[in-house]
Amino acid sequence: MKRLVPTGEMTLGPFFPREFAEGANDLTLVEGKAAKGEAIEISGRVTQVDGKALDNVVLEVWQADAEGRYDNPEFFGWGRAATGSDGVFLFKTIKPGVLEGRAAHVNFLVLYSGLMRQLQTVMFFEDSNDPVLNSVKHKERLIAKKTGPHAYRFDIRLRGDGETPFFGD
Repeated sequence: MKRLVPTGEMTLGPFFPREFAEGANDLTLVEGKAAKGEAIEISGRVTQVDGKALDNVVLEVWQADAEGRYDNPEFFGWGRAATGSDGVFLFKTIKPGVLEGRAAHVNFLVLYSGLMRQLQTVMFFEDSNDPVLNSVKHKERLIAKKTGPHAYRFDIRLRGDGETPFFGD
């Protein structure tokens, strides 16, 4: 039996042009002013079941400001980046403060052509007593690796061994 290659009309969307995420990965500036807090970089690599890098995965993040607030008009707390052909993404942001009852964290939304749903996960800066972190079996997969004084790495694996824990809508 001959196998056909799926076309765009046969593949689940949405489809994202490369420009969709351009210029939205720097949360450290708000209307030309530096956001208050410790400036950090979060990078990582998005891979599929076989470990192969995924190109043009769109990642959105949202987070609290340095004081643990989501309602600060001087800090949007939202950004978007896309992976390159090597699967790597980069965000410039500030380290979020601690919310009552929660550890410092950054929320991630993963969008990719062909995914049946949006994938949501959370990145933590350290192992701590957080109800979300404590609810997953492999919580080490949600803890970023510190790679420098102001740099963190958070790799995301969509499926297979080492899969990143994802949460329901």
